[in-house]
Amino acid sequence: MNGAELLVRCLENEGVEYIFGIPGEENLAFLEALRTSSIKLILTRHEQAAGFMAAAYGRLTGKPGVCLATLGPGATNFVTSAAYAYLGGMPCLFITGQKPIKSSKQGRFQIINVVSMMAPITKMTRQIVSADSIAALTREAFRTAVQEKAGPVHLELPEDIAAEPVSEAARPFPVTEVPVPLASDEALRKVAAIISEAKNPLLLIAAVANRRQTGAALQQFIDRTGIHFFSTQMGKGTADEFHPRCLGTAALSDHDYLHCAIGKADVIINVGHDVVEKPPFFMKRDGVRVIHINYFSAVFDEVYFPQHEIIGDIADSVSRLAGLIAPDSLAGDGYFSKLKKEIEKNVYRCTLPTTFPYTPQQLTKVLQELTDKETILSLDNGMYKIWFARNYKSADPCSVLLDNALATMGAGLPVAIAAKMLFPQRKVIAVCGDGGFMMNSQELETAIRLKLDLTVLLLRDNGFGMIKWKQAGMNLPQFGLDFGNPDFVKYAESYGASGWRISAEHQLPETLDHCLNTPGVHLIELPIDYAENESVLIEELRRKTCLIG
Repeated sequence: MNGAELLVRCLENEGVEYIFGIPGEENLAFLEALRTSSIKLILTRHEQAAGFMAAAYGRLTGKPGVCLATLGPGATNFVTSAAYAYLGGMPCLFITGQKPIKSSKQGRFQIINVVSMMAPITKMTRQIVSADSIAALTREAFRTAVQEKAGPVHLELPEDIAAEPVSEAARPFPVTEVPVPLASDEALRKVAAIISEAKNPLLLIAAVANRRQTGAALQQFIDRTGIHFFSTQMGKGTADEFHPRCLGTAALSDHDYLHCAIGKADVIINVGHDVVEKPPFFMKRDGVRVIHINYFSAVFDEVYFPQHEIIGDIADSVSRLAGLIAPDSLAGDGYFSKLKKEIEKNVYRCTLPTTFPYTPQQLTKVLQELTDKETILSLDNGMYKIWFARNYKSADPCSVLLDNALATMGAGLPVAIAAKMLFPQRKVIAVCGDGGFMMNSQELETAIRLKLDLTVLLLRDNGFGMIKWKQAGMNLPQFGLDFGNPDFVKYAESYGASGWRISAEHQLPETLDHCLNTPGVHLIELPIDYAENESVLIEELRRKTCLIG
């Protein structure tokens, strides 16, 4: 058995189902070992997309996703997706090849220091220098990837180490779990006393809470105590947003309607917050007291410096905390209940569209009407992401997949592909802007080759709409953000997908319903009118007052 074969056996031992990626010359021994294994190779059209798929696998399962690239340019194409997983806390393993390290006849051709390149954006990165070390390094990589804060790890397998015979004693290590530490009783009692004395406590559910099955514990905490809650973008759906105590998602960092509640709160219980995510609110000195509940300690910065911390398994901490607080005691003085009505009236006031093109509010309304709890939306990064975070209600932790940490464009379609592979019975929609879609649009072919049933909702505005909104917010003239587009219907059809173009307001519901219930890959091109970016998210919120004092 050689090093490549041992690595594949170790991956099988870890329960790896898929490897996403593009092999190269330096991976051929590994590829041959993979050919007869139980692991399925998912050949992608770009290494970046493979990294996004592996990260999404880790995000959705809690187990590391695995992706593969060759040396040099293949490895450098992993950088964005590794950073995406690193900031987003998504466990995954990046494997790259390398030229022989003991002897080489190609000089420095294609050789860069990949390990050093990956060091700032992974939890662990190693070059394998001996075939006999593969088993230990693989086990350590998987352990490191899932320990909180979860994230990506990287192994570089040189060509000669892959071909090197291993000793007879070399074999995979048994898979063992590392228990998550539990918070102390004393810490919980102190925090419970602070919460119980609060006049208007609020619960914030953030990104780290949206994994490891913490949703049930949080929902029980809400129902038992009567507390009102809101979420960050990546915490969206952890608790049911249709719940009467839900005040919405902090799609903006300040000045939105739910920030009236934050201004009124005297204690905020912040579950699962990580400062890599765009702040849901800004802390101020001598302001609201914040309780940080997480697997790991808070990272202080200028806008987040919690005064109290509970560190340990989140679900356990929340469940035990609920038992220390009197039932139905955290509803507050009535302000949040009144504000909830204002939020429903102002944020969700949109009616179904009667004009064309659609506005983002109208689009979220149509999708809310046509989707159910089981539908998965994979959002690329663009202006529409803010509208979906703010206006679309989610009732399931896996139903709205967005990135509010690296917030990279180009991930929407690859993440949707991984989601559909993992949940083949659920309907999956990739919502992409024309800018982000074109960064990994070639993965349409991957989806078709995999025979997936997938819908891509492509929002066309022929420009980078979010940056236009930022320009407008700074009173700057629009400049440098417009581009041309292909005929997206023909583009989709050239891959073998079905292409649809919406040209009237009545067409989207019937077309989307058809695509969601018809096998195959579908792309729907929808012109979008972003005029409300300024009228609602700038002008209206500037005029807004917290109506209830």
